[in-house]
Formats: sequence, structure tokens, C-alpha cells
Amino acid sequence: MKKILAAMLLILIVILAAGAGYQWWSSGNGNKKQFQKSQEIFGNPLMGYAPSAWYENVSEDISLLYMDITWAELEPEEGVYAWDSIEEENQINRWKKEGKHLILRFVCDIPGDEKHMDIPRWLYEKTGEDGTWYDGEYGKGYSPDYNNKVFIEEHEKAIKALGEHFGKDGLISYIELGSLGHWGEWHVNYSDGITRIPEEAVRNQYIMPWLEAFPGVNMLMRRPFHIAEAYGMGLYNDMTGHKESTEEWLTWIQEGGDYGQAEEKDALGSLPDFWKTAPSGGEFTSSVSMEQMLVTDLEQTVELVRKSHTTFLGPKYADSQYKDGYDKVLLNMGYRLWISEAAWKREGQEDCLCLTWNNDGVAPLYKKWPVYLYLEDPSGNTVEKTEINMLLSSVLPDTQLITRTVFETRDIPALLKEGYALSVGIEDPMTEKPGVRLAMECAYQNGRNILWQKEK
Repeated sequence: MKKILAAMLLILIVILAAGAGYQWWSSGNGNKKQFQKSQEIFGNPLMGYAPSAWYENVSEDISLLYMDITWAELEPEEGVYAWDSIEEENQINRWKKEGKHLILRFVCDIPGDEKHMDIPRWLYEKTGEDGTWYDGEYGKGYSPDYNNKVFIEEHEKAIKALGEHFGKDGLISYIELGSLGHWGEWHVNYSDGITRIPEEAVRNQYIMPWLEAFPGVNMLMRRPFHIAEAYGMGLYNDMTGHKESTEEWLTWIQEGGDYGQAEEKDALGSLPDFWKTAPSGGEFTSSVSMEQMLVTDLEQTVELVRKSHTTFLGPKYADSQYKDGYDKVLLNMGYRLWISEAAWKREGQEDCLCLTWNNDGVAPLYKKWPVYLYLEDPSGNTVEKTEINMLLSSVLPDTQLITRTVFETRDIPALLKEGYALSVGIEDPMTEKPGVRLAMECAYQNGRNILWQKEK
């Protein structure tokens, strides 16, 4: 009888110990940590302000640069591409070294103060001088006839060459589809006698080569054409900060409608949710002063940026002399990912870390960049690097995503008490380094966001 009682007592002790162990893991005695979101203003990769790539001095919050290339610059002689001069002017080696990314726009017509062409002379002659010299409200320049078959064929060759040169290493993150119209904005001042923008079937011949030349790069269009919906493209607004023009752009997106430039009915589609899977970009308008946009009408400007779900603005972006406006617009662009809770669970003999992800921004992070957890010993050596199974673009504004990650190393909570550190990082495939700062109250070192670290 004594043996039976002893056995029962032993079983009871084991059960109580197991229960106590469960409580230890679930009650949060060092194994659950909550974080507060941060209101600190900072830049991050793939979002924010995007000055011209030829700028010599850029601030620390800048991670994107804007590069436009005219056809005249690209191909001064038929089949001969001026890569050296383009790369030198746009400081390509510098931006690669610094791990920054680029927005690209290819342009055939930029109005200016003097008579000029933005297509090469050889193309002008090869197309039979099929276009319009203009001197009007926008300035002076030459508008090609975009219906010209030779022009279309040569355009396809030029885009293929751009893709072969710039489309391999991830440097180009966004392409604002230009090519057509003044400034590549898909409109011309036809009241000056300029041939109108072509109909859809012709326009699409200017779009398809880009999709083939730059696979995996986010494409953006000036208007919500049906092809934008078909291929999941983003949109850009070069009148950011101008209330009436931006609201008209938002109406196109919400309702679709006609395209007056081509006198085409129902050419625009309704794409109110495009921003959930593709970026919204553009630049500040030149028709409204920076003081008005960033001081007098700052709240209106911020509201328009938020309603547009803007991820980036450039090359005309907020003037930093208006610091409050500069900061508030930056705070309301792009993603602001953060972790509200990190909690440990034990599944069998394995440690499982559950992270609750949030996004207080206006857009997701669109790229499929890998997310890792790093376990470091007290000397700062990384002893384990484990990928989190998640798709960053699924963390939309005002949503939560809980991820579960199992480690090879056993009993990590005990190691953390001994002085090990655990951090999370989002790595850029181009640099193979982490560099995304999460918008939460935690230490941020070498591109890693510290979840647990023993206080010194």
C-alpha cells in the first residue's frame, strides 16, 4: 500500500511540475514581451523621398533616387548606347555601393526654354520627321507621332537594351512608365496642333516591352488604364500637393472613365484597391509653392498623400527648409511595420517564437524580401539565423499578422537570460544585408531590430 501511495505521490508531483512548467512558459516570466509603436520619423528602403540620382548630397532618410533618361541620351547613334555617360551622371556605382535603389522613367519629350528634341537625330530622320515641333504654353520641344510604326519598333529595341543593362541586379525597384507625352506623362497639349496620344491597342505596344525587359520590377502608370489592372501595376501622380488635380486623379482610380487625350470612351478602369498590391508614387507639383503645400496647407497635403496611399515622391519632393512639413509628409508615406508582441511557446522539445506584426503606414512593403531572426551570443557572434515564413506585402495598414518560427537551438529563453540577444531583420537581396527599421520602441543596430538584449 505504501508503494502505491508513493507512486501516486510521484505522479502528482510530475503533473504539478508540468503544470508549473506550462505556467512558466505562458505567463510571461521573461517569455513574452510587448512593444510600443514609435512616432519617430525616419526613412526606410523602397519608400520616402526620391531626389534626382545626380544629387551630390542626400540626407540619411533617403534610400530611393530618381533617374530619368531621354532617348536622345540613351542612344545617340542607332544601336549605340551611352551607358558610361548615363551611369556617371546618375552616380550608379555610388548608389550600388550605398545600397540604395532607383526609380526609372524613360522620356521622349521634355518641354524646355529652347528649341530641341529629346529623341535622337537618327530616329527623327528614320521616322520621316513624323512629329510636331511646338512652342506653346508648356515650352518648346518636339512631340513624336507615337502611332509611327518605325518609332514603335525602335522603342521596343531601346527598352530591351535598358532591361539587359539595368534589369538584372535589383537596382531598379520601380519604373514609372513614361515614353508617351510631355514629361512621359501620357498627355500632350494637342491645342498646339500636336497629334493626340494613340488609342489603346497602340499604347499597349509601348507597355509590353517593359514587362518583358524588367520582370519582377514594380511598374507604375500615370492613369488607371485597363492594362494596369490586368498586370497589377501601380500608379503615379505628378501633381501631388495640388488639391483639384489630385482629387481628379483619385476619381479616375475610384470610378474609371474616359481618356480625353485619345478621345476614347471607358479607357480608364476602376482600381480603388490597386495600392494593396502595387505602389502609388509621383512627385510634388510645380504649380503650387512649397510654402503653401508644407506650411499653409500642410494638413491638406498630408491628407492627400494618405488618401493616395503614397509610397514615394520624387524627383520634386518636400523642401527640407520647411522641416515640420517635410517630416509630417514623410511620416505619412509608405510602410511603418512594427511588432507589438513577441511571445515564446514550447511545442514538444522545440522553442517557437510568435511575433505579432502591424503596419501603421499607408501602404505595404511590396517586395518579397526575406525576414530573419538572429540569435547572438554575449560576444556579438551570430550563432543562429532563422528565416520567418511571411510575406511582407500581406501586412497591410491597420491589419495584424502573427508569425510562428521554430529554432534549432534549444531553450532560447534560458540563453537570453544568460546574455544572448535576439533580433529581427529584413534583408535586401541586392545587398544581402538587413536594413529596414521597424517603427517600434526598441534598439536598432546594424539593420537589426533588437527584441531581447541583456542590459549592460
